[in-house]
Amino acid sequence: MAIFQHTIDKKTPIPLYYQLKQIIVSEIEAGVYKPGDLIPTEKELSEFFDISRTTVRQAITELVQEGRLYRVKSKGTFVTQPKISQDFIRRIETFNEQITRLGMSPSTQLLELKTITAPEVVQEQLRLPPGSKVLTFLRKRYADDEPNVIVRTYLPYDTCGFVADHDLEQESLYEILAKDMKTRIFRISRVVEAVLADSRDAEILGISAGTAVHFFTSVGYNQDNQPIEYSLARYRGDRNRFEVDVYYTPPNQA
Repeated sequence: MAIFQHTIDKKTPIPLYYQLKQIIVSEIEAGVYKPGDLIPTEKELSEFFDISRTTVRQAITELVQEGRLYRVKSKGTFVTQPKISQDFIRRIETFNEQITRLGMSPSTQLLELKTITAPEVVQEQLRLPPGSKVLTFLRKRYADDEPNVIVRTYLPYDTCGFVADHDLEQESLYEILAKDMKTRIFRISRVVEAVLADSRDAEILGISAGTAVHFFTSVGYNQDNQPIEYSLARYRGDRNRFEVDVYYTPPNQA
């Protein structure tokens, strides 16, 4: 039988379904119901709060749509694993700093490291002459041992080749680059779009092909506004969300 610490107030003008939503969310945030836990059935919730099953169903449906809960046919409704809320699109911060700040444990697996002739798009993004060499590496990054993102990075070999001598599984790329003022990242231009995971994404991230992923294209610049990093990152859409602040600018100042 469902047991909740809160009750529904039928005398208030606040809709009953909305009150139930807030109660369920409060229980989840208090840790009464943890990610993966089965919540009480519609019948149990209806009887406990003395409200109609239609009201319960509306509350549950909205929580499913909002990503708080998910349904499994013939099994019931469960609490969703919360998404990792990241705000690196409004500040320069390393992956390790982001994940640690969120109370999770970051880790990295280096999948590939090599020196190649810069492909045309990399040459353009890094403003390199034809035939230039770049250091490229592919990393899989984890949050609490769960695959979170895969990142392909390109660096101009002439200025950043020294990065290959560092442990890219244990050291932060931005901290490595910051050891030299010529390669310290001062500004990053990022573009994000929603794409579908291909078979390689699925294999590396442990998701199904066709699942939505957040695709970030980033170019990092040094203090002289020279591009020194070009990265392509694919974040799991089911495990990440991104925050950004937007400010009003008067029309005459736009």
